[in-house]
Amino acid sequence: MPFIPKIEKITRDASLSHFFLMFGYKLYSFYFPLFLVAKSFSLPQVGYANFLIYLPIAIFAPLAGFLNHKINPAILSAVGIFGYGIHALGMIIFPNLPVFYLFQIILGISASLFFVSSRAILMGSKLENYDRAFAWFYSANSYAAAIAPAVGALFIWKFGFAGVFILSLAIQVINSVFCFSRLKKHTSQMADGLKIKQQNKNYRFALSELKQKNTFSFVFISFLVLVLAGFNNSFFVLFLKNLNWSQNQILIFNSLLYLVFLPLSFWVIKQVARFKSETNISWGSQVAGFFSVVLGGLSTILNFSSLFLITLGTSIGGLIAEAGRSGLLSLKLKKYPEESAAIDTIFAPLATAAGSIIGGLIILPLGYSLIFVISGLTIFLSGTFGFLFQRRRDGLSN
Repeated sequence: MPFIPKIEKITRDASLSHFFLMFGYKLYSFYFPLFLVAKSFSLPQVGYANFLIYLPIAIFAPLAGFLNHKINPAILSAVGIFGYGIHALGMIIFPNLPVFYLFQIILGISASLFFVSSRAILMGSKLENYDRAFAWFYSANSYAAAIAPAVGALFIWKFGFAGVFILSLAIQVINSVFCFSRLKKHTSQMADGLKIKQQNKNYRFALSELKQKNTFSFVFISFLVLVLAGFNNSFFVLFLKNLNWSQNQILIFNSLLYLVFLPLSFWVIKQVARFKSETNISWGSQVAGFFSVVLGGLSTILNFSSLFLITLGTSIGGLIAEAGRSGLLSLKLKKYPEESAAIDTIFAPLATAAGSIIGGLIILPLGYSLIFVISGLTIFLSGTFGFLFQRRRDGLSN
């Protein structure tokens, strides 16, 4: 059995575009909370900045889904990538707080275009295994995270934040061209010119399917996992700083985490291909929830190694649950890939935005440890419920 799991051509090209997109973004996003704090942003403002990135992704997703009926998804993905470059440029030139917030909204809209279009491309393709394809696609983010922060730290040290923002802009422009050139042949038939009236009917069908108990409960479980991910995305670096970690320690921790995660992700991708989407969501949430509880309960006595293993476990659980959710929607809504992609894209940023904004409000009264314990316990119990529900349903069908 080969070490690297199977990857189909269109999955490879979409995942490469995702890798370069996140590489350019993570050159500075890992340090973005520190960048904001250095500019005298409060913790609620840090949360609000992330909220303004992720909420527009959810709001714009239905329109992005409609545009995928009218315009080649490869074009829309490329435009979304270019928008990331505009955000990097904006972080250099923004003159005041309202303009800064405007650039966060631009980033959110750009992300919506990219992720809805990329998901539509994968969901609309005839793939052998959707969970495996999405596991590859989502893993690209982790591969970028393994090296981008180190490169970003070097540029920040040498040229300041302006230098890393310029490098990010250059990468996104090149990636935009790469994305369009590699995916246009695969996607030329996907823009079907569907009328908005018909799309509304498609959404009604998709939502009616989503409301079914055996679908909604698992999507909701994955939503809770993403709320925790949203909190970590905004505040985990500040949590490490709160533990008196230096910037170099944080950099080494993050880079090593994803370097180790890379070969492990190959094993994870193989595993998700073996099981049903519902099973992947249940197991993924249980793993993520368990390690979050451990993180919160032991946060005051953790050393570098133990925190590393706990964070690695949380990342693996999140990947399994996220791949399962997209795989589930791909199968349940396979007749409507554009609408399915939009719905899938709505859930992820909405949960992340919630984690960001809620986290900014409750860190001071509750503290990091209690937040990790409460959220982890909620996710673990939800995953356990999903596992038992699936076993019961499988038993009744036999």
